Amino acid sequence: MKSDRLLSILLLLQTRGLVPATELAERLEVSVRTIYRDIEALSASGVPVYAERGRHGGIALLPGFRTDVTGLTADEARALFVLAAEGAHAALGLDEALGSALRKVMAALPEPHRPAAELTSRRILVDPVRWMSGPQPAVDVAELHDAVFADRRLRLDYRHSGTGTPRTYTVDPYGLVVKAGVWYLVADRDGVPQLFRADRVRRATLADEAVVRRPGVELADLWDTLRRQVEERQGRVRLLLRVHRSRLDLFVRLHAGALTGEPYPEESGEWLRAELAVDSVEWARSLLSFGPNLEVLSPPEARTVLARHAAAVVALYGEAGAP
Repeated sequence: MKSDRLLSILLLLQTRGLVPATELAERLEVSVRTIYRDIEALSASGVPVYAERGRHGGIALLPGFRTDVTGLTADEARALFVLAAEGAHAALGLDEALGSALRKVMAALPEPHRPAAELTSRRILVDPVRWMSGPQPAVDVAELHDAVFADRRLRLDYRHSGTGTPRTYTVDPYGLVVKAGVWYLVADRDGVPQLFRADRVRRATLADEAVVRRPGVELADLWDTLRRQVEERQGRVRLLLRVHRSRLDLFVRLHAGALTGEPYPEESGEWLRAELAVDSVEWARSLLSFGPNLEVLSPPEARTVLARHAAAVVALYGEAGAP
């Protein structure tokens, strides 16, 4: 609608200052001629807008002009008030800033939208912590947050999974990503992109050298590449197994992310077959908790892993129960 487009132009000019007509046309998906017609309409309605010609010209508002119109629809206002409990804002130390910002937005909302926005904040809650994930260690994400905005290299004392001694790296940070409540630093190390879990960073120190980022490379692109690498690595081993129907719901709930397809019943009907994509045969030992209600059929290496760990458990409790 034209009225929405006029409001969008007004808000863009308030935020950006001088904006080329071609950029406005591209953002709003209309022609440059339409933008100039919209500028004439704004001017006719009393908005002090003008056009500067020339190579570095564009559309602008007279200095000092502001409007209190937010341009938010009812759904947009409600979306802003869906808050995450103990989420990204808390980890970044921005809880108070978020609350202050939302109070300002509430004050600026058109009167008819305020009740819906307030009710949404009381009726919808987003908790990013998964069930049975256990308490998460305290992570000083604020320190990493400051580092990625400093445009300087970063020295990390970092502990890899399964090791007790941290290693030191000098990295070029691109930014932070939070996935399912876990924070990651995305950075280049010697020009190669890597993920660093924030809860494994023992110390982060800003270096004197300026950050070196590859031209044209953005955080979102790197994250997409690294995420796919992790997912492909996790799925390089396929486990074929059978699970008893009585434990199927629990099995699917715990391992839905690794299932390659829907479990399908055997001829008897009491057992179903399924396939999991995991990162190693050693992963199979986590299935021992299902006891005799789950059997891994292949590969043979996974059955060997299960037999070895099951024997160790039997030996442990056999010794404990011996007279």
